[in-house]
Parts: sequence; structure tokens; C-alpha cells
Amino acid sequence: MELRHLRYFVAVGEDQHYGRAAQRLRVAQPALSRQIQDLEEEIGFKLFDRLSRGVKISAAGKLFLEDARRILQQVNEATTRAARVAHGKSGTLRIGFTESASWHGVVPDSFRQFRQQQPDAELHLNPSTSLEQIEAVRSGRLDAGFVYNVFDASKADRELDKVQVGTQNIALAAPKGHPLTKFRNLRLRDMVDASFIWFPRRESPAFYDRLMRECFRGGLKTPRIVQEAVNEATILSLVSHGLGVGFVNGTARWRCPKGVVVLPVSDLNVSLQLALVWRKDNASPLLARFVTDVRLLPEVEAYSKH
Repeated sequence: MELRHLRYFVAVGEDQHYGRAAQRLRVAQPALSRQIQDLEEEIGFKLFDRLSRGVKISAAGKLFLEDARRILQQVNEATTRAARVAHGKSGTLRIGFTESASWHGVVPDSFRQFRQQQPDAELHLNPSTSLEQIEAVRSGRLDAGFVYNVFDASKADRELDKVQVGTQNIALAAPKGHPLTKFRNLRLRDMVDASFIWFPRRESPAFYDRLMRECFRGGLKTPRIVQEAVNEATILSLVSHGLGVGFVNGTARWRCPKGVVVLPVSDLNVSLQLALVWRKDNASPLLARFVTDVRLLPEVEAYSKH
């Protein structure tokens, strides 16, 4: 039994007339009659009583008609659902992001756009560090992640693809009223006596070493680290309580706690490259649409032209 047998049977069962059913199906009436006969032979009972004028559906045929309609409807619905997944309009997309990048710009804009353009798809968001995201993308637990390019380029994973989406500068977070807030042109050498809240080197060795080199070059040869914090949110919290100052992403100004100011450092030439990364062999149509839409965001297009 094939789906066409059910479609032909439903048409004849609804019209109870081979001629009208054949016109509706756009098939020859003899061919339609043969298909119904083949179906009856396969299932072992008559679906129609043949009359001098047309046909009348049998009692068994009436029951079979209800089930046939339901089967065809389920097949149509399944086809529609599968087509939406195949065309990137439905399904599940798992995206990671760093909390510090989620307050403003490309990351929240991409999520909002996805919700608007793909209302039938599920978006699973996973806040985590760049290192955790990279590992999750490699293992397939995430489809993609917004990460900072704080890795050694020589160790880049050949299995991953990426699109650069922006650059974010490093600034200094300090408690309001701190002596460093009084400098009009704050420089690294002005921070020699400051107490620092710093992130552990294990969180990002390449970026840690790069920041230390920049500090040394600018005259802050040995920062006085009084406390370590594993993420920027914790650094900002500790700064707000007066435990010290700390280097943060410049975007921290979008979610700065009360009592904290974010200061530019004129001779700190360190920035973070934000990128969307994914596995090259990830064939998800939904991911492909997401990547395309991210590339078309105005801020990403403007960044790519620089």
C-alpha cells in the first residue's frame, strides 16, 4: 500500500463518484478505478458497493476513510515540520555566550533577531566562559558560541569556523571617589600603588600574558594583586565594595554597579576580538541561517569593512 492509494481512496470516498474524483485528482478514470481495485485486493475487503450509477462507500469503507484521512493529515503535518527544519525555520539551536558581551551590541541583537525571524524554533542560550564554549562547540554540546579571541592563533582548531563580530577595548573599573578617578588622562604608570582584583591565568593564559606585557611596557611592572576573581561580574562586584580596581571589558559601562566607574586608560593598547565560532561540519540549516543573519547585522557589516 502506498500513500497514493490512500489519497485516491479518500477522493472517491468523499465524492462517491469515480468521474468527479478523477477530475479532482487529475488522473484518468480507468487508472483511478484500477488503483482502488488494487487497494481492495491488498486489504482483503470491499471499500465500495458498485451501483448502476456511481458507487456507495461500504460500512468498512467508512471506517477506513476516517483512518485514511487521519494518516494523510499526519503525513502532511510531518512533511511540513520536516521542511521547516530543513529550511532552517524550525528545530533547536544551542548558542553559548560570555556574560560580559550580552549586555549590548551584537550578542543581544542576534538573539532578538532570531526570536523575531524564527518564532517556531527553540533557542537554548548557555552563558559560559570562552574556553568552556570552545570545548562545548568542539564536542557538539553547543552549535555555536560568542567567544573572545584570547587564544594562541598557532593552536587554533582547524575544525572550527568563525566570523569576527566586533572589537571591545579593555578599561579600568574603580570605586567612585578612588584617587585614580581624578586623573584626566589615566595611564598605566599611575596605577603602581593601586590594589588590583585580577582574573586567574588559567582562565585565559594568552590574554593574561598579553595584559601583563602591556602593563610592564606602560610602567606598571608588577601590579599589586590582592584578590583573584574568575569572571568580570565578580570583579565588578568586588570593585563596588571597595576591595580594589580591576581591568574589565569596556562594555561593562552598560551594566556597571552603583558606586563603580569605568575609566579609559590612554596607553593600554589591549582589545578583545569577539567572534562567533562553530564546527565546520555542523550541517544544521538553523545554524546556517543564524550565521548568515549575524553577518548581516549592521554593526557586524560595519566592523567587517574596517
